[in-house]
Amino acid sequence: MNDNVIIRLLNATISYQNRTAIRDVSLEIHQGEFVGIIGPNGSGKTTLLKSVLGLVCPTSGSIQIFDCACHKLRCHHRAKIGYIPQKGQIDHNFPVTVAETVMMGRYSSLGLFKHPSKKDKELVVNALAEVGMADYKDAPLGHLSGGQQQRVMIARALVQQPEILLMDEPTTGIDTPTQYSMIKFISGLHKNLNLTVLLVTHDINMISPYVDRMALLKTRLYAFGTPSEVLNEKILTEVYGQQVIVTTKEGGTYVIAGDYHHHA
Repeated sequence: MNDNVIIRLLNATISYQNRTAIRDVSLEIHQGEFVGIIGPNGSGKTTLLKSVLGLVCPTSGSIQIFDCACHKLRCHHRAKIGYIPQKGQIDHNFPVTVAETVMMGRYSSLGLFKHPSKKDKELVVNALAEVGMADYKDAPLGHLSGGQQQRVMIARALVQQPEILLMDEPTTGIDTPTQYSMIKFISGLHKNLNLTVLLVTHDINMISPYVDRMALLKTRLYAFGTPSEVLNEKILTEVYGQQVIVTTKEGGTYVIAGDYHHHA
C-alpha cells in the first residue's frame, strides 16, 4: 500500500435539507487502496462518494482530495475521478450505442461541443477492451444484460483515465454469479491499473475477500480497518440494530444480519 494519502476527511459533517448525512467523519485513504463502504440504507454512503467528487461539501470540518479542498476541486482534478452511480440512475432504454456511452466519459476532458479526436476514439476502444466488451461497441446499450451494461459503465469511467474510481452499489440488479464475477473483475482492474477504488455495497461477504479496508458508516463512522477488524459482532450489532451472526470459515469472516444472508 502506498503511503501517499489521496483522500482525507477531517471531522467532516455534511448536512442538507435540514438533515445530517454524515457527522464528524475522519478517515484517510491511501493511493492504490481498495476500500469497501458498508452500512444500512440512509447511512451517508452515497453522500461520502459525492463529497469525494466535490458535489457536496462539508458544513463543518474538511475534505481534501489529491491536494485540494473539496470546494476548490478544479475540472482537471475532477477528470481524475471516475464515478459509477447506482444502476437506477441510468436510462438503459435511451437509444445509444455502447461506444457512444463510453465516449460520454471523455466529455469532462473534451468539453461538450468539441468533436472526439482520434485519440479519444482509441481510448474508447481501449476501455472497452479493458472490460471485455470490445465486440459490443456498436450494440445498443439497452440490448445488453445487466452485467454487460455495468461493464460498459465501468468503461465509461475508465476512459477518463482516472486515478480514483467511485462505485455506488455496482452489483445491484444483477444475478448472484454475475455479482461475484463483477467484484472479482473490479479487483483485477484495481490491481492492473493501480486505481484507488471506493465501493459502496450492501454485500459485505462478497467484497470482504477483496478489499484492503472497510468503512462502516451509519451517519458517523463506526469502524475503519481491515475486514477482520471491522466485521466484529459487537460493532455490527450496534450499527444494524439486530442480532448479527459473524462466523469464520476457511480464514474468512462472514456476516449474517437479520434477513440479510449471503452464503459464502
